[in-house]
Amino acid sequence: QVQLAESGGGLVQAGGSLMLSCVGTGRTTSNYAMGWFRQGPGKEREFVAAISSGGSGTYYADSVKGRFTISRDNAKNLVYLQMNSLKPEDTAVYYCAAKDTLYAAASRWSYEYAYWGQGAQVTVSL
Repeated sequence: QVQLAESGGGLVQAGGSLMLSCVGTGRTTSNYAMGWFRQGPGKEREFVAAISSGGSGTYYADSVKGRFTISRDNAKNLVYLQMNSLKPEDTAVYYCAAKDTLYAAASRWSYEYAYWGQGAQVTVSL
């Protein structure tokens, strides 16, 4: 069992930057693919970015490609989401997620992720 906790959310103006962090406790997350998802007001949860266990494979939603960067520090059980050039439409609760199959490929499908954090609010104002 692993517990995930996000941090780093907040309020930022359009064009600004934020970095989200996700720490895993209870079990190492270093051998598992990780992902970030988000749910905006009145919207369904959607894929944002994912990273393979070793960090060499990264995947992004088209809406954030070129603006967001996912990375991980396996020694610290941390996954990051650097968000630049933020837009009001990026406003959402951002969730960190982990797979529970060793060395499974990173993916965009939320049903493939077994563990989820509580979420971090990101609000982008005009």
